[in-house]
Amino acid sequence: MSETHQDSGGNGDFDLTQFYQIFFEEAGENLDLMEQMLLNLNLETADDEALNGIFRCAHSVKGGAATFGFADVAELTHQMESLLDKLRRHELQPNSAMVDVLLESADASRSLLARHQAGGEGEVTPTADLVRRISALASGQASAPVAVSAPAAVVVPVVVPIPAIAPKAQTKQLRSLEICIGPLERTEQADAVQELFRDIPGLGEIAVLQANADNTRLFSVKTESSDEDLLDLFAFHVSREYIKITEHAGGSDSALGSQSAQADEGVAIAALASADDPQPGAPLAPLPGYGFFDGAPGAPAVVAESAPSGASAPKVPAKVAAPSTAAQPEAATIRVAISKVDQLINLVGELVITQAMLAQNSRALDPAVYQQLLSGLADLDRNTRDLQESVMSIRMIPMSIVFSRFPRMLRDLASKLGKKVDFVTQGEATELDKGLVEKITDPLTHLVRNSCDHGVESPAERLAAGKSETGTITLSASHQGGSIVIEVRDDGKGMSRQKILNKARERGLDVSDQMSDGEVWQLIFAPGFSTAEVVTDVSGRGVGMDVVKRNIAALNGTVEIDSAEGYGMKVSVRLPLTLAIMDGMSVGVGGEVYILPLSSVVESFQVKADAVSTVGQGSQLVKVRDEYMPVIELEKIFQIPRFDFEKSCDIMVVVEADGSRVALLVDELLGQQQVVVKNLESNYRKVPNVSGATILGDGKVALILDTGALVRRSRH
Repeated sequence: MSETHQDSGGNGDFDLTQFYQIFFEEAGENLDLMEQMLLNLNLETADDEALNGIFRCAHSVKGGAATFGFADVAELTHQMESLLDKLRRHELQPNSAMVDVLLESADASRSLLARHQAGGEGEVTPTADLVRRISALASGQASAPVAVSAPAAVVVPVVVPIPAIAPKAQTKQLRSLEICIGPLERTEQADAVQELFRDIPGLGEIAVLQANADNTRLFSVKTESSDEDLLDLFAFHVSREYIKITEHAGGSDSALGSQSAQADEGVAIAALASADDPQPGAPLAPLPGYGFFDGAPGAPAVVAESAPSGASAPKVPAKVAAPSTAAQPEAATIRVAISKVDQLINLVGELVITQAMLAQNSRALDPAVYQQLLSGLADLDRNTRDLQESVMSIRMIPMSIVFSRFPRMLRDLASKLGKKVDFVTQGEATELDKGLVEKITDPLTHLVRNSCDHGVESPAERLAAGKSETGTITLSASHQGGSIVIEVRDDGKGMSRQKILNKARERGLDVSDQMSDGEVWQLIFAPGFSTAEVVTDVSGRGVGMDVVKRNIAALNGTVEIDSAEGYGMKVSVRLPLTLAIMDGMSVGVGGEVYILPLSSVVESFQVKADAVSTVGQGSQLVKVRDEYMPVIELEKIFQIPRFDFEKSCDIMVVVEADGSRVALLVDELLGQQQVVVKNLESNYRKVPNVSGATILGDGKVALILDTGALVRRSRH
């Protein structure tokens, strides 16, 4: 037997593990989508499209889990599928208990999949209680089923997609089937289908009835498995649209010839409804195969004619819709490992450095002599910038990825606290670097939980205060300059200034009644600070807010609070869009070069000595258009040795951060350029007032200044 044959299933050596990662990713996406649709489901007016969509998610996970042998996941999702099947057929009316058990089952499925992904390590998630509750709900114990009258048999064409698994009797019966597969690209595919019956105990028996020149094959199969289970197994080797299952009808030549002719025409053939499937005319949603098993959800459906009243279901091939170019749509996305994207970004970063080095070394060249070389360098500069922007956009993902995890969390938390909360999101399309998204998720989770627990009042308290009994928590994201601003707002009770001051005094903090509101609100970020009256499993242990500020500061971000007692509060988080490459302004001080984030630079100007005023404790102020702002001498902050004693700093660069401005005193402006940000802390150590470092065109290292830290320094 050839090596190719073995790889395709020969001798049972086909290795499914190479597809595990794809399955885990797609299963996670389906569970996330199902959770989102369940949370958005209107229980009173649930439409068929929503219920069919939820059903398809559970069905896809079940099919993949069964194929890869994850029996626990397949069993749980099969139970979910059974309940959802009754809901979409309107045999049951959806209620909150069903949504709860389906959400819990989705969580359990994630845990089971995570355990399989880890090679079986970790605790086993119990599912017996979930299965029992789903079965009880599916049998109508907790919800009265909706009476559904049988549809009249009318001779009209109906669209019959691949049928779902209908509720069957507990006792399975051996069935004789004819299965037509093809046209096949390789003969090994048919051999692989036969190997399934040899390798899977209890699946049944299979024999080849006829092999045709057009690469279609007709099999005779005896099995207890349903059509849908067989399709799930076969579809790993052959696309679903090339599989046709019928009850054994003698295998006449004319029938086979008809099937082969259809295959020659390139028609996609789906499965016929078997005798125990739903009645003709029952509404069914198309069931796409699992992501990498078949084409896509666009495969053409089979069109069959329902039998006249009293007639038995015909055992003949169905009429097939005309071929459609949408049967195999081109994939719009591809999966790429994050490590490969990171490597690509690092290489582009090095290219930017090399380009800057070439640009600097070419400045002394005579344009008349080296015109062609300089023109090429200009093209390199432009292409490098375009390439950098394109590569960086690969890592940019929408904030909806972060926002999508909060509706479920808030639903559970509000239920536990006995509160009613509406969750509103704004700016979901706003993009942020993936590395930042992963690190900002935990701080945002703390803030949203804090708003629900401490901010939004109970329904009774809200009604007593003249508010609606349902509170609102809003999560928004927007671009402002070179930063992204994420806000968490609630219309709850806000923070009590006096309560925070009293708690601060109890902890021995140095506070006074003359402090501004902004300074008082910042006290809640002190380690261990909490105003909770009762310690619960939700919050009140004094951890969280200090962690929030520390994590955001580690991302070169800032956090601000605004609150009005009785009306609510707002927490604003400001972050750079990316930590990899940025536009900067180079400034010279003595013999050193520093980089200022261009997004923070407001203006620059030459200053006269008499324009600077010295105030208490040696602090300096400069008047700019009737506005006084603090002056920071970089020469003194970084203790830069000066050898040209006759030269003095006479250029000021105004930078803005946290809503305040300061003027930095420098020797000269060297220009604007893109810089590749290198983490100074991981390569050296944390340096005050510095956020990172970069390599200049001449190979020297320049420090990137932390404008936020410089502004905060001026305040003190």
